[in-house]
Amino acid sequence: MAVYSRENQYNHSEAEECPPDKIIYDPQRGEYICTTTGDVIASRVIDERPEWRAFNAEERERRSRTGGPLTGTVHDRGLTTTIDWRDRDASGKRLELRRRLEMQRLRRWQTRTRIQTSIERNLAQAMNELDRLASQLNLPRNVREEAARIYREAVEKGLVRGRSIESVVAAAVYAACRELKVPRTLDEIARYTKSNRKDIARCYRLLLKELGVKVPTSDPIDFISRIAAALGLSGRVMRKAADILHKARDKGITAGKDPAGLAAAAIYIAALQCDERRTQKEIAQVAGVTEVTVRNRYKELAKELGITLPSQ
Repeated sequence: MAVYSRENQYNHSEAEECPPDKIIYDPQRGEYICTTTGDVIASRVIDERPEWRAFNAEERERRSRTGGPLTGTVHDRGLTTTIDWRDRDASGKRLELRRRLEMQRLRRWQTRTRIQTSIERNLAQAMNELDRLASQLNLPRNVREEAARIYREAVEKGLVRGRSIESVVAAAVYAACRELKVPRTLDEIARYTKSNRKDIARCYRLLLKELGVKVPTSDPIDFISRIAAALGLSGRVMRKAADILHKARDKGITAGKDPAGLAAAAIYIAALQCDERRTQKEIAQVAGVTEVTVRNRYKELAKELGITLPSQ
């Protein structure tokens, strides 16, 4: 829709006399004209539509010019612009010394104005830690966004006060992984943070209690693809391991046991059956459990499900 500027000359009496279907818009003159009387109803109309045309969704997406999307993983949600460090103007010429000093001063003040309150400083530090931790764990974008949302709610409710930022960020990441069913163990997350596992677990329980985060129980099947891919196993092994865990869940064997350990044991059995053998030590290192756990779980699965293993 066209927008009228303050300089528009809009004649309400003429507009009332002319029927709406007789009023046309002249894009070259920026005027609304009545075809019946020839009167100019509105002039100097600002047309804010794009100057380009698009005939399909792909062209419209490619030609549209908009800013970056809002994201919760930045403390200011990505709204703040930055002054470029290239000391050149629009034509590519190098700026004079006086202009360069002025730009440097403006950059300094812009950095100061971006972070003013204690909450903004906390969020800036936490979002940097979240980005680092998510990169170490190779987490997808949706998990980062959800972890940032959980942490922001914790800041708004004052749950971060008196606690380590690293512990709360790690707890938010773990909660987001559990909520979106991305297989990451608490020990794996604690390995890449300065906080120990006990502090992260304490903060995680606090987030669940105070923020009401609903996380489903961990499914051992979710761990299969990541462990098998790290070991270079085929899809046949993954399918057989998933079938083993489905049968174990139907019999109630998986209740109360570590999902990573169950997944590692099922992969060990499936790898033996498919003649793609991997040692218990290799599987345990990838899954983040001990060899004893793998050994106990695979023996239990083989006994309860009646699986006959080939000679090892």
